[in-house]
Amino acid sequence: MNKLRFLLSLTNDDNDYQIEQMRAAHEAAHKLDVDLEIIHAANDGIRQSQQLLSAIQFATARPAAIIFEPAGSSTHPQVARAAAEMGVSVVVLNRDADYLADLRREFRVPAFTITSDHQEIGRIQGRQLRALLPTGGTVLYIQGPAASSAAKQRYAGTLETKSENIELRLLKAQWTESSAHKEVASWLRLSTSRQAEIRAVCAQDDSMAMGARKAIEECADVRAKWQNIPFLGCDGLQKTGQEWLRRNLLTATIFIPPNADRAIEMLVRSTQTGEIPPESTFTAAKSLPALDVLAQRSAKARATSR
Repeated sequence: MNKLRFLLSLTNDDNDYQIEQMRAAHEAAHKLDVDLEIIHAANDGIRQSQQLLSAIQFATARPAAIIFEPAGSSTHPQVARAAAEMGVSVVVLNRDADYLADLRREFRVPAFTITSDHQEIGRIQGRQLRALLPTGGTVLYIQGPAASSAAKQRYAGTLETKSENIELRLLKAQWTESSAHKEVASWLRLSTSRQAEIRAVCAQDDSMAMGARKAIEECADVRAKWQNIPFLGCDGLQKTGQEWLRRNLLTATIFIPPNADRAIEMLVRSTQTGEIPPESTFTAAKSLPALDVLAQRSAKARATSR
């Protein structure tokens, strides 16, 4: 029996969540004896589409499955259809894809998505802000790319649950520390920004939170004023977000489990059993620390500072 070969396309290779996706995928592939190739799209949806098309059109080394986390606004329906027509399985990570039902019906190949509920992730961040800022205030909010549906859904979720007395000041970055550092540093060069009364920094992933923190620490005009404000992120991975929590560089994060490994496991099981996985599988996110613990710590800090 020929060894299964899968292709995993990630959005970039310098975001802590994407790096964890790669590590988890390698571990699962080794455990299940799968030949795995990993490529990166450099946050470019067009490049990702071209890379995937090239892979499935290369008949002598065509993968049995393509697994991808969309790098732009598109979930690549044309690529997915071309893959399914050739008998290649399709897995979309961390996004919804409305074409999957058609592929499953027409071609009878495994075609499914594994994702977190991004709106619920946003709701958790809104609740974290409520716990940390019971009297409200202005929050510098670092959102992911404008084309990202995950970024839009997380923002919508935060708006649902934050207090009305919390105002979000929006900046957009590219899911990386360097992009957030650049955007916040540029924003801080505005005199109006340096005069703002920022009560917290909330980013849609941990790496962007750390980029924002670095930019603030480098700005002499605000460093002392904002040195004790909370910094919030998402992903909560053991070696990054959780480590930054332990070092008090982050006040809170949200653990979002990697899912590339789960995609590989589900594809292998489907090959062995002939059963097609469900169209959608959701992973569960959770606040770190727990919301009640965060509220208790916040109340204690306020009492101490009086």
